[in-house]
Amino acid sequence: MTRNETASGPDPAADRYTLQHGSLAFRVERYELDLDYALGSNRLSGRAVLRCVALKDAQQIVLDLVGFKAAKVLVDGKKPPKFGARGEHLVITTKDRLKARQSFTVEVRYEGNPRPRRGLWGEVGWEELDDGVLVAGQPNGAASWFPCNDHPRNKSSYLISVTTDDNYRAVCNGRLISRSRKSSRETWVYEQLEPMATYLATVQIGRYELLPLSPEAEALHHSDTPRPAAVPQYLAATPLMAAIAREGLARQRHMMRTFVDCFGPYPFQEYTAVVTEDELEIPLEAQTLSIFGRNHMGQEWESQRLIAHELSHQWFGNSLTVSSWKDIWLHEGFACYAEWIWSEEARVMSLAERAAAAHRKLAGEARDLLVGDPGPKLMFDDRVYKRGALALHAVRMACGDEAFFGLLRRWTADFKHGSVSTEQFVATADSCVPGLDCAAVLEPWLYTKALPPLP
Repeated sequence: MTRNETASGPDPAADRYTLQHGSLAFRVERYELDLDYALGSNRLSGRAVLRCVALKDAQQIVLDLVGFKAAKVLVDGKKPPKFGARGEHLVITTKDRLKARQSFTVEVRYEGNPRPRRGLWGEVGWEELDDGVLVAGQPNGAASWFPCNDHPRNKSSYLISVTTDDNYRAVCNGRLISRSRKSSRETWVYEQLEPMATYLATVQIGRYELLPLSPEAEALHHSDTPRPAAVPQYLAATPLMAAIAREGLARQRHMMRTFVDCFGPYPFQEYTAVVTEDELEIPLEAQTLSIFGRNHMGQEWESQRLIAHELSHQWFGNSLTVSSWKDIWLHEGFACYAEWIWSEEARVMSLAERAAAAHRKLAGEARDLLVGDPGPKLMFDDRVYKRGALALHAVRMACGDEAFFGLLRRWTADFKHGSVSTEQFVATADSCVPGLDCAAVLEPWLYTKALPPLP
């Protein structure tokens, strides 16, 4: 029996897309990670402090952790009677039974050679580059580098300290609060105060320089300059990639202004684009930053749409994170629609033409999934993206432009830094737009396999 099952079957509160990950017995309110990483040997030594609250009575604390040996564990500063690896988990037996609503702290010291997790979605997690490290955690890769409660609705604040080789920069979520050097090692400390899901936590290591991409970022280099109202944007790239990346990201400031107008205020303090010298299959977003390969820095639409897509995830996916992976269209459908918004703003192709092209493509493809519950194997299927975007377009057609963008701004404001579901979106839409029956509009797009007519 798995830890998210009872004698009568799976716990209905568990995420059935990732049943083996994430505990329902407690939540982590803050992670404090102190990592020491040697690039040459791919050796990671870590100390993780998890500040937790019990959600139910329990005698065990089950953490997700893959490929590491836990050398020392403390619960509230004391050694527990028992702890050890069980599959892809670290299981800790407490001396006294934890009571619901009880606060407690877990400290884990661990070490090993991090590597990606292999599963339904390929390899996710900690990955070595030709000269550095990339962490892509969606949906269950966080356990490849730190012990965690790996469930999308479990959002926490983070303090991440990374010590690594001299002349390498570590880029993590949130704001850099300190940098220090000792001998041939450098330590980078970041704090992410806004709540963040585990899969969005990241470490990027490379021979990066941090360069301003906006006047607001440039101004912050002067300590006597007040914090700007606009969003400071940065580029982390090697000297070899800096010029190429600047050119590829030249329109990102315009994208940011467009999305702020459409979706409401940017939900974090700053935004960084990390551009590797490696070619990557796909770019990816983490909270407050996105990661691109050198092959994504072109001026053609395919590259530019990806830059827009990842930026929009800061609203849809990072600030508003699904409570369950079955609602992933709330991330990917919205991000795909953001691409179409940018296409029209950039005068590449109108949004209506993008919607029609997506509909034509879907008409020629298999109809064997429900976008509102695609199943774990198909959760990243392109049809979830395109048909999810068309579902959102159908809502827009039903309520008109002014009401639609008012709804999106209300959606991002009401659930900022929270966990969301399709049911909550429907309720928000109906309360925001008089006379709208959002469930009826979305039903054929999300919960039937037949393709509805183009909105």
